[in-house]
Amino acid sequence: MLKFRLTTKKYGANEYLVLLYRFAVLMVFYSVCRILFYLFNTASFPKVTFSSFLTIMKGGLMFDVSALIYLNAVYMLLFLLPFQFKFSEWYQKMLKWLFITGNSVGLAFNLADIVYYRYIMKRTTASMFDVAAHDVGNTNLIMRFFYDFWYIPFILFILLVLLSFLYSLLKPKPFRFRRPFVYSLSGIPVIFVVVVLSIIGVRGGWRHSTRPINMNNAGAFVNAPEEMSIVQNTPFCIMRTWGKKAFIPKNFFTSEEELDKIYTPVHVPDSVGLSRKDNVVIIILESFSRAFVGSLNPQFKDPRDRSYTPFLDSLIHESLVFPNAFANGRKSIDAIPSVTASIPALVLPYVVSERSGNAINSIAGLLAVQGYQTAFFHGAPNGSMGFDAFTKIAGFQKYYGLNEYGNETDFDGIWGVWDEPYFQFFAHEMDKMQEPFLTTVFSVSSHHPYELPEKYKGRFPEGRIPLNKCIRYTDHSLQKFFDAARKLPWFKNTLFVITADHTVDSNIPEYYTSVNHFAIPILFYKADGSLKGVDNGLAQQTDIMPTILSYLNYPHPYIAFGNNLFNQKAKRFAINYLEESYQFLSGDYVLYLTDDKLNAIYNRKEDPELTRNLLGTIALPDEQQLLKAIVQQFNNRMAENRMVVEK
Repeated sequence: MLKFRLTTKKYGANEYLVLLYRFAVLMVFYSVCRILFYLFNTASFPKVTFSSFLTIMKGGLMFDVSALIYLNAVYMLLFLLPFQFKFSEWYQKMLKWLFITGNSVGLAFNLADIVYYRYIMKRTTASMFDVAAHDVGNTNLIMRFFYDFWYIPFILFILLVLLSFLYSLLKPKPFRFRRPFVYSLSGIPVIFVVVVLSIIGVRGGWRHSTRPINMNNAGAFVNAPEEMSIVQNTPFCIMRTWGKKAFIPKNFFTSEEELDKIYTPVHVPDSVGLSRKDNVVIIILESFSRAFVGSLNPQFKDPRDRSYTPFLDSLIHESLVFPNAFANGRKSIDAIPSVTASIPALVLPYVVSERSGNAINSIAGLLAVQGYQTAFFHGAPNGSMGFDAFTKIAGFQKYYGLNEYGNETDFDGIWGVWDEPYFQFFAHEMDKMQEPFLTTVFSVSSHHPYELPEKYKGRFPEGRIPLNKCIRYTDHSLQKFFDAARKLPWFKNTLFVITADHTVDSNIPEYYTSVNHFAIPILFYKADGSLKGVDNGLAQQTDIMPTILSYLNYPHPYIAFGNNLFNQKAKRFAINYLEESYQFLSGDYVLYLTDDKLNAIYNRKEDPELTRNLLGTIALPDEQQLLKAIVQQFNNRMAENRMVVEK
């Protein structure tokens, strides 16, 4: 019998050339990952041209060098040890294992972000691990990821096989000295040189004035903020945000008096007592980007962009709606504090930040003191994303998760109870509550892996992306909820607030901007028609709590980083955090504050694609002052645990 054996011819070379060669191989692999990241997400970056992509690739090299030095620091040190035993077979095998293992992690994160980017619209950072620690059911989700996106582990496997082959292609050839100690002595200055070069590589330059590169340095190589994710690589973003504190005190303004004159989050109502005892129902819809709501996008012509929310559209016509509304964060875990406690997700989600134990005021806690029964409903397994823990801290008296629902036959297997049955459960549980009550429900079904209950498969159109059919299903579930709720005695005396937790990739070019990546619906509905109309002013999730409290004539001071949307004199704004920068919307303009300095201004109405940076041609001093005052108030109050009004 003939035996075939694939052999790899190994070439010997100077050990320092071998190290340089292996590092160069990694650089090529990271560039390949960057190309794949772009190719799989081309629709998200419509303004990238061939010329600008070359600039992006060039800029990415700086981030790759930094990340690879971090990942391979131990390997390089062990490789450069100036002792002859390192050329032994066992030592070389150990080095190869260390090299392949460490770099497989980096490559895996880079490739995973090819898909994950579509959900969070940025590179993964260290906060992902904190979020995952608060979640349950991660094993099922990971297994589903491998099933749906099988090509990602397949590409990783191919790259690792190729990496192993290329690693072994060139092996270090030992120097020959008559006396071994000469080799040891000669290796010391080499280690010193490599350490110096590594420091330069990690910092991103050799000049004394060069600061260690950060994620926002990617902005120097792009034409639009969202393109920074192509320049970056995921291991770099994770390492640069590891252990990062979210709330570093600021001193834009030296006196509290000056600061409070420009902006204060302390709301002091005019009323002396609740004149309304309406029930309040807040509905947070998973992944309901504004792009999916037809009535908020009358300009769409493509039939694929028809509305996937026919019921919500009908409700919008009977509600007070804010078509110019935005989320304060990127993830579900960002939304709950923003909506229920008026705490925006700046730098890190509040729930996983170092200040998550701060005393806060939430709408649940404030209204409970006024005699309201309060409850939070989320059909996911109890413990999912730490919602049950946060809602307890926030003052919700009861939490209804999968355990309380009590029927796992309606569990979708990954995220939670299907929206239709859970919304029915939600309606009937409220019927058992004593009025007035405040409840919040968070839907789960409009999410990857884009499954529907068996009886609805094939019923709803997919449109541009598979998520569309899930949006349509949740809208249908919402309609069924309102059909049931209208028959219950508490319905007419209830204020409904409907919004989304965050946006996702809609595959609609108009929404591929750093501003519209946060675009969501916000509407207020009252059955008697007393709240009806269109308000085109800015709105954000953190406005929801102060608006509800104003509507109820809540009488006591409280802290909220949002506006009362019923107050026409309020200075409307929307703030969120993007690529190491504060993104601040005020009037027609959007400002970006990076490292405490203003680095961009765009007119989002005249320049919706944000291609013309007006910095240097327009000042907007009032907007700059307001942005800095909000950031200082937020950071300092968080750092000093001053998020409630002192009595």
